[in-house]
Formats: sequence, structure tokens, C-alpha cells
Amino acid sequence: MKFMKLGSKPDAFQSGGADVRLVVSDLATDVIVHIGEVRFYLHKFPLLSKSSKLQKLVLKATEKGTDDVHIDDLPGGAKGFEICAKFCYGMVVTLSPHNVVAARCAAEYLGMTEEMDKGNLIFKIEVFINSSILRSWKDSIIVLQSTKALLPWSEELKVVGRCIDAIASKTSVDPANVSWSYSYNKKGVACTEIIEPAGKTSVAPKDWWVEDLCELDVDLYKRVMVAIKSKGRMSPDLIGEALKAYAVRWLPDSYDALVADDYMRRNQCLVETIIWLLPSDKSSGCSCRFLLKLLKVVILVGSGDHVKEELMRRISFQLHKASVKDLLLPAAEPSDGIHDVRLVHNLVQRFVARTALSHNGDFVEKSDEKMIELNFEQESTLALGELVDGYLSEVAADPDLEFSTFVELATAVPEAARPVHDGLYYAVDAYIKEHPNINKADKKKICGLIDVKKLSTDACVHATQNDRLPLRVVVQVLFFQQLRAGSSSAVPLTDGGENACAKPKRRRRG
Repeated sequence: MKFMKLGSKPDAFQSGGADVRLVVSDLATDVIVHIGEVRFYLHKFPLLSKSSKLQKLVLKATEKGTDDVHIDDLPGGAKGFEICAKFCYGMVVTLSPHNVVAARCAAEYLGMTEEMDKGNLIFKIEVFINSSILRSWKDSIIVLQSTKALLPWSEELKVVGRCIDAIASKTSVDPANVSWSYSYNKKGVACTEIIEPAGKTSVAPKDWWVEDLCELDVDLYKRVMVAIKSKGRMSPDLIGEALKAYAVRWLPDSYDALVADDYMRRNQCLVETIIWLLPSDKSSGCSCRFLLKLLKVVILVGSGDHVKEELMRRISFQLHKASVKDLLLPAAEPSDGIHDVRLVHNLVQRFVARTALSHNGDFVEKSDEKMIELNFEQESTLALGELVDGYLSEVAADPDLEFSTFVELATAVPEAARPVHDGLYYAVDAYIKEHPNINKADKKKICGLIDVKKLSTDACVHATQNDRLPLRVVVQVLFFQQLRAGSSSAVPLTDGGENACAKPKRRRRG
């Protein structure tokens, strides 16, 4: 941390009570400056020689026959004023990243310019900011954090903008040239460790800057990230990593903390800012898991439809990379059940539509080529099929899950996504088990989703012993087993094969 000492005389300021500050001197004080509730007993000459504002205020007070000067709107308050007053007396005062903004704003208010006195306080502070603060990574962040309490002065004096630009510029430096200290709390590094690159032989990691920026409040963080992105030197993946770290730092994990009345608006602002800052490339930068976590927060804090729409559009580009757990999004209304299955259905439809367009493009370009290996779109479609079937098995336990909702999601997956129907079979079985009052027509319809010819041997064995299935389905499975056994053997069916066609002893699946 950088410091700057001004003045050479001993500090003669003392407290004369809870709200009284005075200068110990052989000369009697001749002016009382009121800064809010705090009174400063001072001398006119050192103050008036450096402050144009105090010149005017003291003149007015003298005309009224009083020694009291009242200032209620001084930026930086009593602490900022005391720094300015000590400077006027030539007393030792130490500027640091923690007080320099308060001192700068107070000096501006008091008119401590070069016109009043060469080498005045504004000049000294500007030298310190430009030559030390803005060259230091940590100090720039500390100063930027302190500016919020001093708005609009800190903004008008361009302290905020200069700090943001300095921080953004440093994040763009080649990691091999990082020569300042930074916090790095990733795996293998202690949570409180401060890395000193100058003493290291290894190059700083590409995301060395991410953790320190997490200390900024959301408004300042947004402005810094906009500045970083505008420089065009940061990859979407690093931007995504930074946003993920900020979300982990500030968004609570628990439902109660997210929706608490005192913090719900704050959490809504946080998540919407993070979404607004997402990389422009919708297919890269952030993992599907992270995007789905943001979507879950958006649902819980009640963000607008446009925010949800933006996330859903991004998720649809990489839905196949999600896990079943990622997709367990809470329903917006209790009447809709535990999970928002309709929203997942919407995501699946978007993914399928996008993949279909991509396939059409491949067909036009490669219609004369024999496709031997599965291309990326086909692989992602297969992954989607497994994901949806796993999700259906999970949400089937919801007693409020409507039959039509289950069927619509199951049929939203293209046929090519299910070369094997085992996952769909177990999902259907789970739904029937958890909804014992399903009528015969619906049971027939839901079982009709299963292509028994695409069941594995293990799934067939399970189905033949499953008394939750309609008898017609069991017979179809047995018939297919017989055909499969016949096609795999050149000899006629043995007694064992005939016995396999006999009505099995049916057991309920646990």
C-alpha cells in the first residue's frame, strides 16, 4: 500500500470532547468551524491563506459579528476537513488509499487550488494519485471502493473513471509481465494468501485479477467489467470465469437468503447485472451449469421475462452439456408442481430447432458425401436424449406433474436422440409407479412412447417382470425377445426358447 506524507510540524490536533477538535497553541483560536456536529477551534491565518472557500465564509461570519463558520455539506466530513486543516498548518498528515479521496473532495470544496498557494493540497493529492495510486493494482481498487461514499464529487473529479481505467488496463497486461501483488484464492492457494509475483519464478495465471475485483460492489463491478470488455483483449472464457467468481462471492446459496425481503431486490440487481455482462458470444464464455444456476436465481427472485429469455437463449446453445441436477429448476408457482418442467420443455424445443437448422445446412453442403462418423450435432443430440430421459425419471416422482406435461417433454426429443429406449422406459415406469391412479387410456398412451425393439436385454427382462405395465406391452417385449433370440441363433428354438415365451412370473419393480 502506498502512502504520502505531507508537512513537517508535529500534529497538534487534540480532542476536547466527543465532538470537539482543537489545536494546541500559544495563540488563542479565533475561528470555530462546524463540520456537521463536530467543532474545530482553529486559527484564521493558516486556513485563509490556502482556502478560498474559508476566506468567503469567514468574511461573511465577521460581517455578522461571529467567529462561527458552519459547513454542513463538506464531502469527506470531519475526517476530510481535518486532513485539509492540518495541511494548512503544515502539520504532518499521511495520505493513503483509504483517505485520499475524502481529502481530494474536501480540498476541492474548500478551494485549495494553485491560485491560492503554490503547491496547495489539490496539487499534492493529484501527484499522489497519478504517480502512486493509479500505478498500484491493490490501491486502485481500494480507492475505487471509497469513491461511492463521496459521490457525486468523486465522479466529477474523475477519480472514479481514472481508477476504472487503471484497473481495466492492468487486467489486459500479459500475465508474464504482472509485477504487482494480487489475491488468488483458487485450488491449491490459501484463501487469505496474497501472491507477490516479483518473488515468483512462475508466470501469473490468466485469471489472476478475478478475485480482487469480487470485492467491488455491483455498480462499480459493472463499470469495471464494461471497461475490460471494451478494450477487446479479454477472452469470453475469462470474462465468464470472472462473472462466475463474482456470482459465487455475492449470490447466496440458500433459498431463504435469496428471497428474504431485505435482500431480494439486491439479489435481483446482482443476477441481472451478471447476465447483462455475459460475453456477447452466446455459445462460449460460460458453462451451461453456470447459466442454469443463474436461471434458477432469476426464477426465485422474480426477474423480468426479458432476463429469463436472454438466459434461455444462451442455454439452448449448450443444453446437451447440462446434468439432470442442473435442470431441476423450481416452479414459479406452487400449483405447477415442484419443478418447472414446462421451462425445460421450452429449452429442449429451442435446442432441437437450432440443431435441425444446423443439420439442414450440413445436408446442403455435404449431400454427396458419405457421413461415416457422427458429427458434433449428432453427438449433442444423443447427449440431449440421455439428459431428457434422466430428467423425466427424476421429475416423475412429483405427484403434481401432469400427464400431458410428461408426454410433451418425452416427445420433444427427436427420434435420432434415442437409439436405445432404456432411459425412456425407466422414466415411464417411474411415472406410472408414482401416479397409481393413472387411467388405462393414459397408461396405454404413455407406454406407447416406448419402442420395445430399442430396449436392451436388461430392460426387456425388467419389463417382463413389471406388473405396472399393460399386458399388451409385456407381450410385445416377449415377442421381440423371441425374435431377437431367433435372429442371433441359426438353430430352431429349444424348449428353453419356448419357455421364454410362456407367461412370466411378474414381480413389482421396487
